[in-house]
Amino acid sequence: MAQPIPLEIPPRNPRAEFRSRLEDAPEQHAEAVLAAYEVLQELHDRGVLEIVRGALAASDDILEKVVDNTKTPEAIRAIRNLLFWRQILGSIEPEWFKGIFQAIPEGIAQATAQREQPVSFFGLLRRLTNKDSLRGLAAAIDFLQAFGRHLHSLKSSTSQV
Repeated sequence: MAQPIPLEIPPRNPRAEFRSRLEDAPEQHAEAVLAAYEVLQELHDRGVLEIVRGALAASDDILEKVVDNTKTPEAIRAIRNLLFWRQILGSIEPEWFKGIFQAIPEGIAQATAQREQPVSFFGLLRRLTNKDSLRGLAAAIDFLQAFGRHLHSLKSSTSQV
């Protein structure tokens, strides 16, 4: 009858495997290691490592002060407001902001420019009937209506509480 072949697997030595991988690493990753050394040297030259070391040494004190400052009602409101503004700003198309922010310097330049003629009521009325002015007024009125609607809903919800 056939005899079973004894199977003896040598025990795994993870330490030897790691040592072997570590010895091969400089050859396999020489370029990356050199780049890491260069980054480390730049951080040292610019004093970033000293700042990080100081921050780590004082991390408990810094964390304690941050926590103490965020416990205040003002900080809590500020954080809530930031979260609210993140939501609002995220819902606005960037092109709309671009139009608003491009119009600001142009409008200020026109308003502060030295004009030869004094500003008159009829001159303002004539400029007001311009299609661009009417479009801006319509947008401002739409904003004011929405603002008033939300003020009214806010007033009625706070009076019910």
